[in-house]
Amino acid sequence: MSKMILTVDDSPSMRALLNSALSAQGFAVESAEDGLDGLARMQALKPDLLITDINMPNMDGFQLIEAVRGIEEFRGTPILVLSTEFSDEKKGRARAAGATGWITKPFDPEKLGAAIRRVCP
Repeated sequence: MSKMILTVDDSPSMRALLNSALSAQGFAVESAEDGLDGLARMQALKPDLLITDINMPNMDGFQLIEAVRGIEEFRGTPILVLSTEFSDEKKGRARAAGATGWITKPFDPEKLGAAIRRVCP
């Protein structure tokens, strides 16, 4: 059975790009447009992996990661951050919030797929 991935990004073009790249690698992909939408979709879909942007309206990626980690059921769910940000400070903050890994945009679909398979075997 293919892994279910929830992608959370406020950019419609990035959501479409992720959907296309990940579907082509055999993953089932659902998307959300911000952290609040993402949190609701996490609870509805119970995905195997969450991929989130950091800079979003309503609830940013850091807040989303903290909220997801606050739910017992998702404590072990891998969370990858996909962002144009790449400072050590932001990466450290994401790790402290509970992120599993960090990928910088623009992403290479093969490397993203490999990272997903590493954290979500």
